[in-house]
Amino acid sequence: MKGYAGPEELLRKKRRYLIPCVYHFYAAPLQLVRGEMQYLYDHAGRRYCDFFAGVAVVNCGHCHPAIVKAVCEQAATLQHTTTLYLTQPVIELAERLAAVAPGRLGKSFFCASGSEANEGAALLASLATGRSEFISLRYALHGRTKLAMSLTGLAMWRADASPVGGVSFAPSPYCYRCPLGSREGACDLACADAVETIIKTTTSGKVAAMFAEPVQGNGGIITPPAGYFQRVREILARYGALLVVDEVQTGFGRTGKMFGIEHYGVEPDVMTLAKALANGTPVGAFITTDELAATFTRPSASTLGGNPVTAAAALATLDVIAREELASRAAALGARLKAGLAALMARHPVIGDVRGLGLMLGAELVRPDKSPATHETDVVLEGLKDRGFLVGKNGLYRNVLAFQPPLVVGAGDIDALLAALDDVLGRL
Repeated sequence: MKGYAGPEELLRKKRRYLIPCVYHFYAAPLQLVRGEMQYLYDHAGRRYCDFFAGVAVVNCGHCHPAIVKAVCEQAATLQHTTTLYLTQPVIELAERLAAVAPGRLGKSFFCASGSEANEGAALLASLATGRSEFISLRYALHGRTKLAMSLTGLAMWRADASPVGGVSFAPSPYCYRCPLGSREGACDLACADAVETIIKTTTSGKVAAMFAEPVQGNGGIITPPAGYFQRVREILARYGALLVVDEVQTGFGRTGKMFGIEHYGVEPDVMTLAKALANGTPVGAFITTDELAATFTRPSASTLGGNPVTAAAALATLDVIAREELASRAAALGARLKAGLAALMARHPVIGDVRGLGLMLGAELVRPDKSPATHETDVVLEGLKDRGFLVGKNGLYRNVLAFQPPLVVGAGDIDALLAALDDVLGRL
């Protein structure tokens, strides 16, 4: 198609001009040029149903008209100042977040990414507690800045050879591959109790905070069992440590509720946000209680945090999520997709486990001995791409198919994906 360089030329220029840590899916990568709700189009005009949503970013769909309109109107009016000046959109966004956030979370700080949000949450936790040690979970991903990477429990994403000290890792609540060797449903939440053991044995006993995702996205859609966060919250409270919940992937309707932690009935002390908050416009934020916010008084700013265009996009995104009832839609369509994946698991032994919440689902591919089927996962991704479906992959061994579509996806799209996956798996 005239005007597009084509994937081969882009790959050549990518090798020449981009740092090699930037990688791509597929042996024959796509050049994507256009998006419309749940669909993406390549340079040749072929349509793909997007079941990854830019890693859980475009919850409202690609180029949602209402969000595009808000972005264009704001960009044509006031594109940027800084947080040193008063602008209305960012104040309205903070007010809206306070209205939808769980519990007493009501004061926000805006930045430009999830990594920056987690860095800011860690700083707040240290200021509020006077402590500097943290606990994170194995298989966690909290970002690619210095401290956020050090809080990350996946070797693949820990490019830094000298991470920040003072971070201890607790076992992930990974029921399919229990790190403590227990059988699912018969462990009495031993992985949660391990947090207390970590505090007693590998820290000074004075931990500032524990970071946790309600569902570990890059870790493999690892979904904690019921009661896990309640137990962890009780343990942290005994030792005066805060709970920071990373909702970068799970937030804004993705799991069938506005925020993933709402499935567990626990109120975090701090919640970090990004990705779907502005439906693709770069944004990050952390939100906390009035009491904790009051400890952060020394001057701070984020040049692009609360940018008027980003704030307008986020406000429009929140409007769409509410008006189109995307959280309840994710719950209903997620149940349909999960049931379909479970039916495929019964027919195809290569699927070892299906897990997740709402439209954040994972299917772990395994060999007969339960070892990770990493190569087979790549084959499935390619096969689905060739049939017009884009899905993700994650997990420690990159053997978990990730299904995180825009929440505007249709029931027909889900059924078509399941049929395509059935066909691909049948040819393995």
